[in-house]
Amino acid sequence: MDGNGWQTDTTVMVVDDVAASRYAMGAVLRRAGHRVVPVASGSEALVELDVRLGAGTLPDVALVDVGLPDMSGFELCRRLRAQPRTAALPVVHFSAVSVESGDRCRALDAGGDAYLTVPAEPQEIQAVVRAAVRGARRHSGAGTLVHRLTLLSEAIVRVQAARCLGELADAAAEGAARLSGTHAAAFVVGPDGELHGGRSRGGISRTLPGAAHESVARLIARIAEGQSGVHATVVPAPLWPAGCFRPGVQEDARLVLAPAQDGTTPVCIATPVRRVPVPDPADDALVARLAEAAALAAEPLLMYQAERHIALTLQHSFLPQPFRLPHMPGVEVEVRYVPASRETEIGGDFYAVLGTGGGVLTAVGDVVGHSLEAATVMVEIRHALRAYCVEESDPAALAARLDRMLQHYHPDVTATVCLVLLDPGTGRARVANAGHIPPLVVRASGGAAYAKACGPLLGLGLERPAPAELHLAPADRLLMVTDGLIETRGVDLATSMDQLRTAASGAPPGVGDLCDMLLDRFGHDREDDIAMLALRLGEEHPGELG
Repeated sequence: MDGNGWQTDTTVMVVDDVAASRYAMGAVLRRAGHRVVPVASGSEALVELDVRLGAGTLPDVALVDVGLPDMSGFELCRRLRAQPRTAALPVVHFSAVSVESGDRCRALDAGGDAYLTVPAEPQEIQAVVRAAVRGARRHSGAGTLVHRLTLLSEAIVRVQAARCLGELADAAAEGAARLSGTHAAAFVVGPDGELHGGRSRGGISRTLPGAAHESVARLIARIAEGQSGVHATVVPAPLWPAGCFRPGVQEDARLVLAPAQDGTTPVCIATPVRRVPVPDPADDALVARLAEAAALAAEPLLMYQAERHIALTLQHSFLPQPFRLPHMPGVEVEVRYVPASRETEIGGDFYAVLGTGGGVLTAVGDVVGHSLEAATVMVEIRHALRAYCVEESDPAALAARLDRMLQHYHPDVTATVCLVLLDPGTGRARVANAGHIPPLVVRASGGAAYAKACGPLLGLGLERPAPAELHLAPADRLLMVTDGLIETRGVDLATSMDQLRTAASGAPPGVGDLCDMLLDRFGHDREDDIAMLALRLGEEHPGELG
């Protein structure tokens, strides 16, 4: 440190073709505590800089004589500014000959940071070097801060765009890795304490082994206990799972935990503890801000996950399982219910098989919408149908009653339903359809056709047509489905229905085989729940009956 309190561990390149002058300038700088790299020409300076760039030891400032033999000092400065890796290197021109104002202007126009007229006092030389380095560091620091804030904002945007907790953990881990310049992992704690983890792309695997997952979950819970606000802590390697950041490597971990508004701690970001280079506190602060943003983004996802869990539990608990279907003499019935994938919304699909005074009533329907309300209304419709069937079996009358019930209790909700009343003794079937895909009749003689049954959705209060009638032969099959089986974005529903009809025509015999074949053909990666019911006349087969 010099007498002005300036840290003097800087490296100065002196570019001068006159050896005596180069030596004198170097001596002044060395006495002030600077390291000096002397070179004799512009070409030599470019070669030396290239070598130092490869070694990561670029000088802090270059003092360049204007009158070099191979190129002017102005030209050397322009070349440095033209290369991204040397563009920020401070350049101070000096000359004992070119001392006019025009020379100084040319130096500044070429990209120089200062101009010295030599000979000059040692204090002036040192002051100019300090000013050039100080300005460069200030500019570099501002640029670095802008870059870091840009990385933070980009990471927050990705976190906020996450559609599920797994995506949020991945986005937070990737953002932390970019901010800290190292590997990172992120964990989101679910409502039941389950852990959703993500790791930056630097590792071989994006997930932790099961045992390590459980260990991290317990550790996060223990650290978060009694804490408030965003806080950080270091976990030594023996307590932190090996291979979390790099395969096979055991490292100390720096954890940043961010709480939700209710005080729980849903988000933890982990990075390895670095000793060399010494970590920048600004990086830690930015990672903490990212964790805070991730915790805020996690709250609606956690609420949705809890709501979805409640709705699915409600929905599935009130749908009869296949092995609990009521015994219906003279009718063989198979049902299939396939929930949508975890990432999609809650559906309101339902089915029912009910015995009535007029025969066997089957129903398949779907409440419009994807929410807890849709699942709740589905349960109400199904129970209302069961109650109405005690005194009424006509499908058109039942549809009218369900329509009035929805208008009265849920005026903003609509639903589709298809009701089929089958007389097992005669094969006569009556169909009332409320905006649903009509039943598909697969004939034993070959071919398949949809029943000509239509009508308005439930909940609209519109006039309903009389039931359609059809006849089932003993080996004919009747198929009822929700649109989740065949509806595809960008494809007309009529086209999808025709594809279903063609596939069903070639299905193997049996109602169970029909359902399984169609699920295998259409039921993969669907965005909605799938409800399917198939029946045929004849005695039940105990191994197939639900």
